[in-house]
Amino acid sequence: MARDLNVLGEPLTPCCHAPKTGFYRDGFCRVGPDDVGVHSVCAMLTEEFLAFSLAQGNDLVTPRPEFGFPGLRPGDRWCLCASRWLEAAEVGLAPPVILSGTHQKTLDIIELVTLRRHALDAVH
Repeated sequence: MARDLNVLGEPLTPCCHAPKTGFYRDGFCRVGPDDVGVHSVCAMLTEEFLAFSLAQGNDLVTPRPEFGFPGLRPGDRWCLCASRWLEAAEVGLAPPVILSGTHQKTLDIIELVTLRRHALDAVH
């Protein structure tokens, strides 16, 4: 199996292990054939983004123990759907991203220059 790469063409680094994130709940923003939402953007959540997501019908705040979902707070890192992150960016509400933890598949949806403008980690 090929190694997962980030948007910088380097090995993908973990996004978050507490809470455990990623479509596959392995801490990485990996993308596979089952992930039709492309949960590829490693982001540090903000209160503004969480409110935006809720208004779009995706409640990321309320715990759902039956699904092993703890509910998220500002400051948590989470693998977001690339299209939702882009929607938020278009209205000025995108949370900062961690490029090293953002899967290269993101580049099919979001331009690297846009991600770099929102990057928390060093941009080279």
